[in-house]
Amino acid sequence: MTPKNVRTLRALKTPMHIQKFIDALAYQYADTAGSPQRALRDGKGHCLEGALVAAAALRLNGYPPLLMDLEGVHDDDHVLAIYREHGLWGSIAKSNFAGLRSRKPVYRTLRELAMSYFEHYYNLRGEHTLRSYSVPVNLARLDGQHWMTSEEDVWCVPELLIAARHYPLVPAKVALALPRLDRRSFEAGMHGWTKH
Repeated sequence: MTPKNVRTLRALKTPMHIQKFIDALAYQYADTAGSPQRALRDGKGHCLEGALVAAAALRLNGYPPLLMDLEGVHDDDHVLAIYREHGLWGSIAKSNFAGLRSRKPVYRTLRELAMSYFEHYYNLRGEHTLRSYSVPVNLARLDGQHWMTSEEDVWCVPELLIAARHYPLVPAKVALALPRLDRRSFEAGMHGWTKH
């Protein structure tokens, strides 16, 4: 990474500082997989790119660069940068849905962490769409493909996330019977959402 980008990310000393930083990046609707270096240069990114910036910042501050994939049905997947403090899991995430951003490190298991997103994970029809979560993916495995600095899209990251083992959160029978989200919760979660 450029010395300037290293300084910028190293200055984000806590996960909450990292979350505030990626919140400030403009949300972009694009079929891209930009590296952290590219996202920092452009000042924008979507959920994957925000998670990559967060993972790079975590790494430069002594954490492993871990991602977790949340898989939806009739919806987009959502990517989290995850970390542990005192044995408990927390997350950092870029989203234009208010409830799909960070989580404090209070979750004993990754399943608990993933379930904390369930109520807030819905599509524009108000359907609850979260179905599974992945094992942690350590991006150090992709250092040879320059995931932190590449000027080309780093499609190796979503490919690794898709290939990772996923665990179901909700039995299919239960998922089919779920009521739609109520109007007040729907509107609250849409805070920050922008139409593309």
